[in-house]
Amino acid sequence: MTTTRLFLVRHALVEPSARLTMYGAMDVGLCELALRQEAASYRWLAARLPRPARWIITPLSRTRATAAAIFAAGYAEAPLETHPELIEQHLGEWEGLPHEAFAERLRHPAHPFWSIGVDERPPGGESFTDVIGRVGPAVDRLVAENAGGDVVIVAHGGSIRAALAHAMGVGGLPVLAFSIKNLALSRLEKIGSDWRVAAVNEEPFTLPAEE
Repeated sequence: MTTTRLFLVRHALVEPSARLTMYGAMDVGLCELALRQEAASYRWLAARLPRPARWIITPLSRTRATAAAIFAAGYAEAPLETHPELIEQHLGEWEGLPHEAFAERLRHPAHPFWSIGVDERPPGGESFTDVIGRVGPAVDRLVAENAGGDVVIVAHGGSIRAALAHAMGVGGLPVLAFSIKNLALSRLEKIGSDWRVAAVNEEPFTLPAEE
């Protein structure tokens, strides 16, 4: 049976002022200090990700900058394709609000590990259930186009969880329990007609030097 592998990397940490707000699908930059401090993480990803592979990013610059940092850390530069369907959850009129003001507008309880309930749809935005609905077909299309190959997707915490929900055939509630940290790697495999979750939230590590 043909095995197609998806390597999903969450973008690096965004700049400090953005982290004070619910930035959702806003285009915010990466933290310059973190870029320097996380050099070992980029080297780990450059060594860990498959060669060759098709590289996918979203329209948000933080995914392109993360991919560029991985290339600079030792992965031979590859063409980057932009796929809007894999963008982060759009919070509509609530994007850019401070966390406290955002919480005051919620009509349903937030998830313990996500700032909004799975079916809460902000005005002009989308629910997490909506995100699963757009990410799933995009993931299926990438698998069909790359049967038997490897695809690296630099995306977002929300869209990576949505891809997991699609592969597992579950709704949003179970997958929001997954931790998806910045620069962590999650892996999905499509084997024949079946999905397998190979890993969730693999974190970069450095082996201690031998004494």
